[in-house]
Amino acid sequence: MTNLKEPIFDIAQLAHVEVLSPKPEETVKFFTKFLGMEVSEVSGQSVYLRAYEDFYHHTLKVTEGRQAGLGHVAWRTSSSNALERRVNAIKASGLGRGWIEGDHGHGEAYQFTTPDGHLMELMWNVDYFQVAEDRKTGLLNRPQKRPDQGVPVRRLDHVNLMAADAGKSAQFMMDTLGFRLREQIVDDAGTVLGSWISISNLAHDIAIMHDPAGTRGRFHHVCYWYGVPQNLYDIAELLKDNGIFIEAGPKKHGISQAFCLYVYEPGGNRVELFGDAGYLIFDPTWKPVVWNMKDVPDKGDVWVGGELPESFWVYGTPAPVSETIKNQP
Repeated sequence: MTNLKEPIFDIAQLAHVEVLSPKPEETVKFFTKFLGMEVSEVSGQSVYLRAYEDFYHHTLKVTEGRQAGLGHVAWRTSSSNALERRVNAIKASGLGRGWIEGDHGHGEAYQFTTPDGHLMELMWNVDYFQVAEDRKTGLLNRPQKRPDQGVPVRRLDHVNLMAADAGKSAQFMMDTLGFRLREQIVDDAGTVLGSWISISNLAHDIAIMHDPAGTRGRFHHVCYWYGVPQNLYDIAELLKDNGIFIEAGPKKHGISQAFCLYVYEPGGNRVELFGDAGYLIFDPTWKPVVWNMKDVPDKGDVWVGGELPESFWVYGTPAPVSETIKNQP
């Protein structure tokens, strides 16, 4: 093999996601009561939460907002030097916003946007979760006891964004930050309609999908992981009994091969729950899997469980009032 581009390993992982909610108390209740997540801290208009196998101070930040949507996505670098290298690359792209002092749970961070306007940040210094004595577990490789409320999710998995130009934003993430293309959807003209990219062995740490509304910077979903398919049936029953809107699932995706469930939290944001890991990638010369849109409805979006509803492809937050009425009861 020749002329292979030297890979960039400066981004280590998805660290946390901030979502905006016009109903913050109800949103927090959804994540704590039903998904078993725990509050790390409350500050101003924001609540910081984590799942029981998340090692950091938080992986989700819920902030009160006029509309549902994305606040920002945060990535941790692999070292302080890696942070400096990626900041320089972002500055060269013209999409840098500048440094912030930090936030609860992490030190200074460099903020930037994708070409589509999604706010992101990079940081190195993070605070680890400090468990109270009564919540310590004998399982020494787990941060705390398994929660006894709801059907507890185990860890943050990935985030999915909608973009007016999905191909451009994905390419930016690959060229500037070192993400690697795992799977992609294209139409007959070769236009990129969706990319699943990662900096880890996961099939995706982030997906970027075409927004048919042509709107910039919308949010599709945040995903938390169970690892056990039965948990999806358990949480689906619990949510249905409590009037939480289930958009689709449990189903098995073709793209990523993951067992999935999609729900809307009370503030209007979509949340995906994974019942297994799908597949993992260890091949350093992985050849991206490319789907043509004509194959997606029957094989790509769902391999088992029937097609996803139209709302999956068109609904994002913030959502126009007409779209909210159409897709959310």
